[in-house]
Amino acid sequence: MIKELLIDGIDAPVVIAKRKGTRSIRITLRNDGLVRVSVPYGVPEIVAKQYVISKKDWISKHIKPADILVHGQHIGKNHQLIITRSDSTRINSKVTSTEIRVSLPMDASVSSPSIQKKLHNICEKALIKESEILLVQRLEYLSKKFSINYRSVQIKKLKSRWGSCDNKNNIALNCYLIQLDWNLIDYVLCHELTHTIHHHHQASFWDYLGDIYPEYKWAKKELKNKPTSVFIS
Repeated sequence: MIKELLIDGIDAPVVIAKRKGTRSIRITLRNDGLVRVSVPYGVPEIVAKQYVISKKDWISKHIKPADILVHGQHIGKNHQLIITRSDSTRINSKVTSTEIRVSLPMDASVSSPSIQKKLHNICEKALIKESEILLVQRLEYLSKKFSINYRSVQIKKLKSRWGSCDNKNNIALNCYLIQLDWNLIDYVLCHELTHTIHHHHQASFWDYLGDIYPEYKWAKKELKNKPTSVFIS
């Protein structure tokens, strides 16, 4: 279960995630400016919230500012952000196969939170467009390479997971995944393909994953600090 909270005194979104295997409340400050709180099942939300409030000063001191999107930056695998100005009072945008074109009003500040939120939303469209082609193609390739079948694949915006696989072998992939290096992308894809055979994280799951992706321990560690949001490459 994942829930987003707004807490007075913390100038960042706080996401509470209840996960199996978590033994204590743990706070992670991610590179995208998000505060992630891992909570054991059985711990009430109010207890987790009180714990976060008790750590408010520490969080405020160490929180990492989110990346600022500006003209010329590369997004995903194939896109470049192009920001122009116009006399219009509206923000206009168009996503092509290689460009994210955004036209801002003359007096709009690129660094303002409202403009940054709009830019992130527009860039997400480009990531989804890329993912629907590149991630789907790569998943199909790995599926055939290792003779592992899945039922369907969808691209979604996920807050804390890179992918998922349900008990009917329907796979969901996070659109932000396309921003990672291909070796990390392959880890996530192999991870979800393994779930079509082992619907758990017991030893047999990791043994099978190790056969098709031997560097899984390294990749799992690398992913911990990668943000599930638009970030600058």
